[in-house]
Amino acid sequence: MIHRRKFLQFGTLGAGTFFSGKLFAGNAKVNKPLVLSTWSAYIEANRTALQILQSGGSALDSVEKAANAIENTIDCCVGLGGNPDRDGIVTLDACIMDENARCGSVSFLERIKNPISVARRVMEKTPHVMLVGSGAQQFAVSEGFHLEEQKLSPDAQKAYEDWLKKSEYKPQVNIENTKGQHSFAPNKLANGSFNHDTVGIIALDTNGNLSGSCTTSGLAFKMRGRVGDSPVIGAGLFVDNEVGAATATGVGEEVLRICGTHLVVELMRQGLHPEEACRKAVERILKKNTNAKEIQVGFIAINKQGVYGGYCIQSGFDFVVGSATEKNIIVKGKHVA
Repeated sequence: MIHRRKFLQFGTLGAGTFFSGKLFAGNAKVNKPLVLSTWSAYIEANRTALQILQSGGSALDSVEKAANAIENTIDCCVGLGGNPDRDGIVTLDACIMDENARCGSVSFLERIKNPISVARRVMEKTPHVMLVGSGAQQFAVSEGFHLEEQKLSPDAQKAYEDWLKKSEYKPQVNIENTKGQHSFAPNKLANGSFNHDTVGIIALDTNGNLSGSCTTSGLAFKMRGRVGDSPVIGAGLFVDNEVGAATATGVGEEVLRICGTHLVVELMRQGLHPEEACRKAVERILKKNTNAKEIQVGFIAINKQGVYGGYCIQSGFDFVVGSATEKNIIVKGKHVA
């Protein structure tokens, strides 16, 4: 029997509870394998991860290969097909974290196709957590990664040329999911508004281990050298194998200010349902930012029981869930604003 106080704590649980059908009962069967990824436009990431998990693969392998699946596409928001900075150069950020609290990260990385795999090499082959800029690139090349030509994709080139006409900088909320497309659509942004964004993946494998990854080309037309939350452990991604995992998407500066994913995991440690933990992190952002209607941030989270949830500032954010019973279903993120 659930204590009355615990029952009240679960009173506001949302979609994640009912989809998974699991609470925190210690003797309940754990819902595994399980994988969540941000944005339905990146559903291929979830398919890739779930296939690996269902074949007995590790959570770590699944989140790396899922990120690769998106990095390898021509896209406005992830990988070398992404939108450039204000100088017309694409710079990439990524991080990865496993069940043993090992983590690796790269930032301000140029001309390398799969930053998430470089981040894993940083984790496994160096005494460091993060490498940046030319140092990260040098390390990647030493590990056998190919140095790609510095050339914008056709869509990114068109977007950059259009942006140069006014050089206005104003992120547009939820552009990732415009008509379900994840490729850049210049005609949708004729007002000079552009965006980021990120694919974040968190997974629980059949052995009960958690891992996560996060990869992005960052905010479009950002200042040269800008780094957001995506490569920062505890901001864009955090994993604690005793508790759970969380990842974030949206305007990275807002996530950085509250160490967003670390906050979500710590709230789960206190006994909160993943959805409730994500909601409280969103509310923390709103408390510190009075321009909530102009920004979007979303969090997704998994706990060790295989319970999941997500929350965001505004409507329009969604995430994908894959498990033995939930084959890449799309969940609309609950929102505050």
